[in-house]
Amino acid sequence: MKFDVLDWSILIAFLLGNLVLGYLVGGKVTTAREFNIGNGRTPWWAIGLSVIATYISALSFLGAPAWAYKDGLAALAIHLNYPIVILLVTSFFLPFFYASGVASIYDYQERRFGPTSRAVMSTIFLVTQGLSTGAILYATALVLQFITGISVPAGIVLITVMALIYTTMGGMLAVIWTDVFQAVVLFGGAIVIMVALIVAMPVPILEVLANLKSLGRLNAMNPAPDITISTTIWSGLIGMTLFHITVYGANQMMVQRTLGAATIGEAKKAYLLMGYAAFPIYFLFFFIGVLAYGYYGGKPFANNNEIILQFAADSGVPGLLGILAAAVLAASMSTLSSAFNSMATASVVDFYQRYFKRDESDAHYLLATRWATVFWAVLIIFPAILYTRSDGSILEVISKIGSYFVGAKLGMYALGFFSKHTTERGLMVGVVAGFAIIWYVATQTRIAWPWFCLIGGAITTIVGWSMSRMLDGKQAEWSAYSIPGQRARFANEGRATTQGKWNTVPGEIDKQAWWLVVYLVGTLLLLVLLEALV
Repeated sequence: MKFDVLDWSILIAFLLGNLVLGYLVGGKVTTAREFNIGNGRTPWWAIGLSVIATYISALSFLGAPAWAYKDGLAALAIHLNYPIVILLVTSFFLPFFYASGVASIYDYQERRFGPTSRAVMSTIFLVTQGLSTGAILYATALVLQFITGISVPAGIVLITVMALIYTTMGGMLAVIWTDVFQAVVLFGGAIVIMVALIVAMPVPILEVLANLKSLGRLNAMNPAPDITISTTIWSGLIGMTLFHITVYGANQMMVQRTLGAATIGEAKKAYLLMGYAAFPIYFLFFFIGVLAYGYYGGKPFANNNEIILQFAADSGVPGLLGILAAAVLAASMSTLSSAFNSMATASVVDFYQRYFKRDESDAHYLLATRWATVFWAVLIIFPAILYTRSDGSILEVISKIGSYFVGAKLGMYALGFFSKHTTERGLMVGVVAGFAIIWYVATQTRIAWPWFCLIGGAITTIVGWSMSRMLDGKQAEWSAYSIPGQRARFANEGRATTQGKWNTVPGEIDKQAWWLVVYLVGTLLLLVLLEALV
């Protein structure tokens, strides 16, 4: 393998483009609010591309093909649920957060229950985001090691510094606009890799697909009613729907960029873009892994996360290594910058400003947020180095880790939205019980991880509600921050329940969102036809 002048030119041009864009946008940020959520003038499509680029990280670019190389298209079942997820998030979560005018979405927990639940939810976010961001750093450092020979720890530090520079300069505005640039590079690179794989096949592609079908590699919908298998259609459409609702609805990193949209309609359109784009994007990544299985004949690799890197080296296509390196760095840096910014925002708003410095100037909080960005960037280096001990799909590994925590988030928001009698004391007991049960299920049973969110959320909800009644009795009125409470508040204050064609009151599904259900049915039919027609 040789990383030649053309490859270096592509990679250096990409890195310089990020830094220049971050510098141009960063000079416009003058307040802490602008640093945290932007200036309210960012177009919805840019926010939407930023949402997509943030979640579809280097974990997807390397981990999804690695996962599909092992399990075939069955692994895609985990990601079929986005239309349902986005429909529910835009109907129940976004209206609460957008109307509140806050920078941290965990402020909702304090308004609904109290300061302890806010601190717990924000802490869960910081822990889980730190672990997942560490995995992303590791994935990207693998690329640098494979291409340049630099050690993984050194690569982790270099990547962190690059993402940190423009994030501290421009905050959320820099994050969004560099994400747009990185999304183009990321998806363009993936398409180039897929085409190169098809062209490089030793036999015609239809023959390769027929062979893959005979091996069961093209079956994306395993209907087995077995909760010990992680990649069934049921785990994808039930268990992982709940998992992804917490990712997109109760995750500071994902929601934060929509809070700076000009209107709630713009915020919802940004999320709807993800609802439609997720399937073709994930299909692309997983299909690359299936094609790689056909190209290499299923031979084992020491580290499956390096399969696509190995193909780029083996193919001999001029510039392909440079394109791949830029695409993986784009995938990584889009998520890293978002993570640094959102973790810094949550730290300052939920803890520093809340408990230590309540009445400082805006300039003080802007400086504090920038320093918090540096703090988290440095801290995340340590879990990134620990991931070097993992040789399975990093996408699957981090999904498993995240599944331990999402049940608590799901239960806390479910009770907040729909329960009249849940109190903070009862809720905290429910959270502890949910974690305890998930630990038992994960260590003492064979139940697959996609079901952990459902189990943890159910236990948190049941125990939280029951203990609230036991400790604090019935509540006389619905909280103003529950769904019924919000509807009553809108009615009493005479507030408009729509803004243009979009609902502003939580709990109402927009007409535009119903098309996502049609889209979901279409994707399922497409997958059935794919296998049937090959």
